[in-house]
Amino acid sequence: MALAIYTQTIIAMIWDFDRTLIRGYSPEPIFRKFGIDPERFWAETRELQSLYHGRGIRVGDDTAYLNHLLSYVKAGQMPGLTNETLKVLGADLECCPGIPAFLDVARELAEQTERYAKHEIRLEHYVVSTGIRQLIEGSSVGGKLSGVWANEFIDQPPEPGFSLQGHTFGPPGEIAQVGYMMDNTSKTRAIFEINKGNGVPVNARVAEEDRRIPMLNMIYIADGPSDVPVFSLLMKNGGRNLGVYQSKENSNYQGVKQLQDEGRVHSIAPADFREDTPAYLWLTTTIKEIAERICTVREQKLSSFQAPAGHVTGQPATRARSS
Repeated sequence: MALAIYTQTIIAMIWDFDRTLIRGYSPEPIFRKFGIDPERFWAETRELQSLYHGRGIRVGDDTAYLNHLLSYVKAGQMPGLTNETLKVLGADLECCPGIPAFLDVARELAEQTERYAKHEIRLEHYVVSTGIRQLIEGSSVGGKLSGVWANEFIDQPPEPGFSLQGHTFGPPGEIAQVGYMMDNTSKTRAIFEINKGNGVPVNARVAEEDRRIPMLNMIYIADGPSDVPVFSLLMKNGGRNLGVYQSKENSNYQGVKQLQDEGRVHSIAPADFREDTPAYLWLTTTIKEIAERICTVREQKLSSFQAPAGHVTGQPATRARSS
């Protein structure tokens, strides 16, 4: 098998979103716009699961909250909530300190360092979240991402018999159905899709050396126990994990520290990515470590190829004439 000299030079930083890249939870701008009490909304969501359980129906956490948002729209309490409105509301999300600037810092470190640039190393940012994709893409980090895996709504779904009517969609309208759902376990599917590359079926058999971004080149940054499936997957396959926590009010330090105690993350830090903070230092050091490993492996492979024999240059020595 040929040696992979020029491939697998991409480093992927994969981010959770809520309480990782932003301070709070991504639906908060929706609640503010329509005057909805967030505490009541989340309490109702939890109660819904109990109610359904009593009827013998099992409903997941993320399914419950997405459907309850749609119930608010249907009841007229979130009038005019479209996908385009969600994207506009994303601009109101408050980023953690140092974000989005750190995303550029990380990319420049990987791509503009002379040795790394020689080996064509690149860094890409991804978000894998149980938040809402349009909110994420509308935030200040949206334009810096190579991909987003998150929940998504459909607006104006085709009606029954649409194929016989010669058209599929009406004009954009209020969100009406769940189009894509991301929960804690399906996050691992997103990791494999990033690993194998866009367009490659997630269940396709792809040799490790042919995958676009090996898990060895991945860094996952997230805030809590709900990210354990991804933490475990990357820990098992040589990736790097950072647990981040919010400080002061609503601190989730204890839950993140538990992840470290259980060996699920390599380090923990406050969700503050300004220069010289613990998260900044750990992440930039880890990027360098991964980049150095890529360079070293490629140099070893290149050195294993012997140069072909060259032509002899110069004139042959002249024999001395006999006297």
